[in-house]
Amino acid sequence: MKENPLSLSPYPLAPIISAMQKYSNDAALAFHTPGHKQGLGAHSLLKNLITAEGLRQEVSLMEELDDLHSPRTCIKDAETLAAQLWHADEVLFIINGTTCAIQSMILATLKPGDLVFIPRNSHRSVMAGLILAGAIPIFLPVEFSNELQIPLNISLETLKLAIEKFPTARALILTSPNYYGVAADVKKIAEILHAAGMLLLVDEAHGAHLQFSDELPISAPDAGADLAAQSTHKLLGSLTQTSMLMVRKKFVESARRAASLLQSTSPNYLLLASLDAARLQMQQAPEKISQAVQLSKNLRAEINSIDGLKTFDAVKNFELDFTKVTVNVENLGITGIDAEKILRHEFKIQCELSDAANLLFLITYADTCATVEKLVDALKNFATNKKISAPPKRFIPTFNEIVKSEISPREVFFAENQTVALEKAAGKICAEEVTFYPPGIPILNPGEIITADTIDFIKQQKNIGGRIIGAADTNLNTIKIFGGR
Repeated sequence: MKENPLSLSPYPLAPIISAMQKYSNDAALAFHTPGHKQGLGAHSLLKNLITAEGLRQEVSLMEELDDLHSPRTCIKDAETLAAQLWHADEVLFIINGTTCAIQSMILATLKPGDLVFIPRNSHRSVMAGLILAGAIPIFLPVEFSNELQIPLNISLETLKLAIEKFPTARALILTSPNYYGVAADVKKIAEILHAAGMLLLVDEAHGAHLQFSDELPISAPDAGADLAAQSTHKLLGSLTQTSMLMVRKKFVESARRAASLLQSTSPNYLLLASLDAARLQMQQAPEKISQAVQLSKNLRAEINSIDGLKTFDAVKNFELDFTKVTVNVENLGITGIDAEKILRHEFKIQCELSDAANLLFLITYADTCATVEKLVDALKNFATNKKISAPPKRFIPTFNEIVKSEISPREVFFAENQTVALEKAAGKICAEEVTFYPPGIPILNPGEIITADTIDFIKQQKNIGGRIIGAADTNLNTIKIFGGR
């Protein structure tokens, strides 16, 4: 296990939960929000969802509690404990999702007109953050595995070329690991960027668990990232919509200010308490992550023994988060999208995502030998009964250029736009996102020039049945362009 100092602490085991219990136990008659008055007026359906004790403690802003926007007591203590565990200078608790964490780190470090490197596989929240900040993206291609049929990550060579071409860029917003668990060389990337006087901001939404096993890629805080956004709920145990923002000391004030701008002024303390509990759980039992890694390795061995299915446990030039298990179903002559439906409705197994060639399963600290065995049995039965002769067509993306946005996404967002026929859009500035799924890598982003080659590629993908995401016209017969130009 990676270094995890557990020194004696002056704080309660779970500071936020302790503060909530203290107020609740005082039994003061409530003449304050929320309107359900500690569960007294809650509908029976809500009571079925939340325990009576949970409703009793679903309050905020009492003297025992704290202010998320200016934490001084229990929230501050809980954030300090999290910072110690994840090796960050400071941690900010986020209850508006990792989208909010990503946008906060963008607003904390970038200003209007700044150039920033963005890999093509960035989450849509990054583009929203650039709209808020007014920064201008430079899009970097990500490597793609034709064998595995998945996007990988950005290479060191691509980053070096980008820095050489745009030496005044302010930062890179890196997604690592990606959805399929493929991690970039974050430590080396941090060194390269810092040597060039640039910042590293990491969307580590899928990496909150990395800190707790030596068999997993290095975590962004340990690798030298300046800021990193983590979805504590994705593979750890907090409630959906809760995240943490890991911050270097010099950016704490600006990050806190940005997060305060974007977060609710009525934070739900059950969400905050779940972050507190998730941290405590990892502090007390970090070995749960190593156990999940071992389960995933066992699962991979079983999958590779099933005729028609295959998975992988290594990616050349990149590291892999083993808790993400990608299962290729091409040899069954079926798409991952269709396989997902069959598994869900016939075998009562739900994957995390599917694409044209693959299914993705997450193995977390909550899994056991029994849950993995049930998945293996379902995959065996599925593979035995669903063989079809013709494999689906493969997706091979051809976008390998480092491309600067013509104008800022913010300017596009506030400008008038016009809808034109796709055939007439060459040379125009795109005013919307155009993505074919799979593999979910944007072909066009707001502010990019639409080229004739891009139009030809769109036609090709439409012909093979690619699913269009982001565009107003989901058939892409038309496209929105900036300012009617």
